[in-house]
This record gives sequence, C-alpha cells and structure tokens, in this order.
Amino acid sequence: MEMTDWAPEHSTALREYFTKGMSFREIARALNERFNTAYSRNAALGRAKRMGLAGPARPEAPPHVPRSIKRELCAAEVRPSGFQGSMPPSQKVPPVKLRCVAIEPRHLSLIDLERGDCRYPYGGDEEGEAITFCGHRRRPGSSYCTPHFHLSRDPVVTLERPASRVALKVVEVA
Repeated sequence: MEMTDWAPEHSTALREYFTKGMSFREIARALNERFNTAYSRNAALGRAKRMGLAGPARPEAPPHVPRSIKRELCAAEVRPSGFQGSMPPSQKVPPVKLRCVAIEPRHLSLIDLERGDCRYPYGGDEEGEAITFCGHRRRPGSSYCTPHFHLSRDPVVTLERPASRVALKVVEVA
C-alpha cells in the first residue's frame, strides 16, 4: 500500500533525472523548478527508493588496500604527545567516606508511598534485595525530606539562590 503526494509526471521526471546520473539534491532542485514544488533531497531519495531506483550504495566487498598503504596508515595513528610505551600501574585510591543522615527511614515500598512522602531509596545493592524508600514527609519543592535533600546536595554549594534586583522589582510592581 503506497500513499504518496507525488503526481505521476513528477515520478516520471524523477526517473528521467535519475537515469541522467543527477544527485538527489540536484533532482529535487530540478523538480522544484520544473513543477513549482518544494521537494527536499530526502523526499526525492525516499520516492526513488519506493520506485525501486535507489538502493544501498555499499560495495559488496571492501576495496583492496595495498600493504604498504596499510603500514603508513598504522604509523600515522594519533597518539598523545609524550606517550612512550605502556600506561603506568594504577594506584590504590582510599575509599570515599560517605555522609550519613541521622534519620530512621520508614522503609516503604513504592506502592505504599503516599503523595507527600520522601522518595529517597534504600537497598537494592545486592542481587534480589528489595528497594525501599524513606517515607517521611517531603520538603516543599523536593522529592526528599529535608535531611535527605541536604544529603543529596553538595555541602559546599549554597542551596538557595539570592533574589536578583529584577525579580524584586517585579514583586514590587505586582
């Protein structure tokens, strides 16, 4: 089932231009000039494929590259400057100390969570371990309760943006 807006004379012209060896960009441009249409390159290409004119343009086998050229290509590989040989052995990194929150979670399942409950997850680290959620009242504008909100943020970054003068003028006018 082929549904298209292409008029038969447009398809005939496309076939004619294709047999002349024109590119699909040139075909689209010629069709648009001849019939006062607005076909894109992709529209001409798609129509040609549906008509059976255009197909995959990939060669069956990769072209043969002589060995001497292959060696030159391998020698021209880009490497970082100063790279001499293998990578240095990796160093042991001390484990990261995690921050904790002094709050006892309610360990609610996803189904048991209410609209205003904290969605901070617990568990799921081990295979088959159930994931539960904090379940305490959420902080306004957040998915987490206040302790988990602060835990999930960078402690160095300030949490609230200072109000700009433009915002203050808008508030004063309103």
